[in-house]
Amino acid sequence: MAIDPADLRGVHLVPLTAFDQSDQINETLQAQHSRNMYDAGVRLYLPAAGTSEFQSLSLDEVVKLVQITRENTGPDALIFAPVGLQLQHSIEVGRRALEVGATGIMFMPFVHPYLSDEGARDYYLQVIQATQCPTLIYKKAAIPSDALLLELSDNEHVVGIKHATNSMHEFRKVIQADGGRTEWICGSAERFAPYYMLAGSPGFTTGAGNLCPHLSLACHAAFAAQQWDEGMRLQSIIQPIEDFRARSGDSYNVSMLKYAMSLIGPDFGPARAPQRQLTAQDRSEIDALMQPILAAEAEVKNEAQSVGLSR
Repeated sequence: MAIDPADLRGVHLVPLTAFDQSDQINETLQAQHSRNMYDAGVRLYLPAAGTSEFQSLSLDEVVKLVQITRENTGPDALIFAPVGLQLQHSIEVGRRALEVGATGIMFMPFVHPYLSDEGARDYYLQVIQATQCPTLIYKKAAIPSDALLLELSDNEHVVGIKHATNSMHEFRKVIQADGGRTEWICGSAERFAPYYMLAGSPGFTTGAGNLCPHLSLACHAAFAAQQWDEGMRLQSIIQPIEDFRARSGDSYNVSMLKYAMSLIGPDFGPARAPQRQLTAQDRSEIDALMQPILAAEAEVKNEAQSVGLSR
């Protein structure tokens, strides 16, 4: 399937994974969440990826989350399945995810020791050859290097790079060197989105969007229109979520969001081990910080509905 590069220049949601009391995927709740996000206006999805607890999911669970996302969004939704563990595991996830409706795949950051660009190149190309679909590559560490990413930009299947090292000067240099061959996406969410946008990345990922999709979409729209004051105003509303998630080496990334979901509706269950579990003090702080954010989300939602941008 061919992808219009412009379609990647939006908000890439990493949907939270809903677990039931038996620690199985709560398919009913997951489906409703997908519908809610689509109705809010989200069109780019990374189900089962990092904030979705990729490393704690089985192969079957990854495929199931992709399938649920496809079945409960529209035909215009772009859905990228995460791959990135053992080579054959990645190929199997990719093939099966495509069968149930994935648009393409996204290579997750490596968890392997003893990495090199040479080994990473072999890995990427073997999976790409086996799946032959639109592909995103997620950079969060030294490997893959920017030089390797520039090399892979020539591959017909590589449509975008999710960049999350947050070194803006280096990012600007690689964007310039790429010369528009592929799309470069801010992989560090709303906290870094405006700086990546100024450097040349018109799209960004979001985890906070699970809680406040209308705010995230409005923030992106403002930045895309170069309405920087309005974009920064909206970002400042979302910022407390991002600051809390970033505590203690980003170890609250998942657990903060999953608890906060319970303030909106049904419980998504706790994050799976080894993710951090919350204390009573943590939960109390989240209760307080979410109140003004949810109020602002309701206000922006009403505005979007009034002009037909949301259901």
